[in-house]
Amino acid sequence: MKQLIAFDLDGTLAESKAPLDDEIAGLLATLLTFAQVAVISGGDWPQLKKQVIDRLPSNAELAMLWILPTAGAKLFRFTKDWQLVYSQAITPDEKSHILGALERAIPAAGLNDDPAWGPRVEDRGTQITYSGIGQKAPLDAKRAWDPDRRKRLQLQAMLEQSLPGWSINIGGTTSVDITREGIDKGFGLRKLAEVSGVALKDMMFLGDAVFPGGNDYPAVTTGVDTVAVRDVQETKSILHALTLWFGA
Repeated sequence: MKQLIAFDLDGTLAESKAPLDDEIAGLLATLLTFAQVAVISGGDWPQLKKQVIDRLPSNAELAMLWILPTAGAKLFRFTKDWQLVYSQAITPDEKSHILGALERAIPAAGLNDDPAWGPRVEDRGTQITYSGIGQKAPLDAKRAWDPDRRKRLQLQAMLEQSLPGWSINIGGTTSVDITREGIDKGFGLRKLAEVSGVALKDMMFLGDAVFPGGNDYPAVTTGVDTVAVRDVQETKSILHALTLWFGA
């Protein structure tokens, strides 16, 4: 039986940047009574706190929950309060280099003419994230912008040429995430195994971007049992099954 269940966030546990709905929050709280749970996302800590932690019931076993923002470049755990375990910060010079590459690649890929809701580029400390139509775009617009990922695959290929030595992964519905080389959800899961003491073989990971170039795909490389989900509704079905399985 698995000791730790890890989840992607956007597109898996919740819609893009939306809080957990009541059903998912309740199912996670139930799962936390049986197993450790991790949420690993391209979003930063404030976003994960708002989407996940603040939505859990007041009696949720937070000591059983691990939060890994920015694709695992940070790790938080609860010991009376939320504590930062580690952070793989990007230096100011490195940020300037990445931002310069983005400034050149975005117009070259023809992606600067679409309407945007808020900034397209966000500095998350351990990750630089490009959001094709802005950080605050409505969900319907996000879903319509790049459903086949073709726009982001083109941008990803260009950035891989100009940013050797960095991990560049497609995430969410409109995002491209840039972290230090080797820092991705695979890195996060390996660090989680080290800190939690739970072996990778005793973990399971669920995500909606488990395809080559997707930001959930690195989980496959760790040997963790990985489940590709289509959407939040499928995750709910799996969570119902998991809570029945653990409670049997």
